Amino acid sequence: MRWMRRLAAATFLLGGFLAAGTVVLADNYPSRPIRLLHGFAAGGAADTLSRIIADGLAKRLGQPIIVEAKPGAGGNLAADAVAKAAPDGYTLGLVTGAHAISAATYKSLAYQPADSFEMISTLVYYALVIAVRSDYPAKSLGELVAMAKEKPGSLSFGSVGFGSTHHLAGELLNATAGIEIVHVPYRGDSQSVTALLGGEVPVIVGTPVLLAPQIQSGAIRGFAVTSPTRTALLPDVPTVQEAGIKGYDVRTWAGLLAPKGTPPAIIAALNAATLDALKDPDLRQRLETAVGGEVRGSSPAEMKALIETEITKWSGVVERAKIPKI
Repeated sequence: MRWMRRLAAATFLLGGFLAAGTVVLADNYPSRPIRLLHGFAAGGAADTLSRIIADGLAKRLGQPIIVEAKPGAGGNLAADAVAKAAPDGYTLGLVTGAHAISAATYKSLAYQPADSFEMISTLVYYALVIAVRSDYPAKSLGELVAMAKEKPGSLSFGSVGFGSTHHLAGELLNATAGIEIVHVPYRGDSQSVTALLGGEVPVIVGTPVLLAPQIQSGAIRGFAVTSPTRTALLPDVPTVQEAGIKGYDVRTWAGLLAPKGTPPAIIAALNAATLDALKDPDLRQRLETAVGGEVRGSSPAEMKALIETEITKWSGVVERAKIPKI
């Protein structure tokens, strides 16, 4: 009897299994469309990633995945909406590295980045790009740093919003290079690029997928990527470390989560469907091309550990850079 009870429990917890490309659960989950929220502007990297993985999951779960953008506060508005949603598997969230950064940049949040959610899986890791308009006087990151040192506080950089990985990447550059470039938040990548091209800010930290066409056309100059190695999407753009700023390393990521209390069987099914989708060569290529990054799935426990590690890392950056919390 004990063996039979354990078998029944394991069957329930593992719940979802892939049969003919569809995840099937004992309670017939999912039986209706699923919402996938993200916290950044439509057309940006998070939106693109959400739509790609939504397509892959819909094929495996047998139900439409409806992507909804809820931009604002570095992704916090969407995360809060997911945290407060019914834990029934019909509201999911796509979060980026900014999800962990929020714990370091806000005095308090309406949710806990690690403990208010059930993690599903990471999806992809990718670098950011430090860029200027092509006619900007500085022609390299080294020259920009020199200009910033001559007149501290006279330059500014745009990002997708306060508390985003883009924001902290710029602040880490300030701390590592010993400069003071003032942060200007925008609502999404597209707005920051428009601001750069319009002369509102001289520098932005953006995502490779959005900046690549502008860099390739010559409208924008890519100074450096934030990862230790160059990205496949922008192979001619050097790294920050190549520019002489040693020890600098910023890579963001994207992953899926659900509200706390979502049944383990549903989380197991979603994890299985996600990992299966990430094995698809076409979907992998679309994700990697979208952000110039590397597809990397995980277990729910591994994703939670990542977020906890990132919170510690970025809390240190915020403290060293003396960034006032909001």
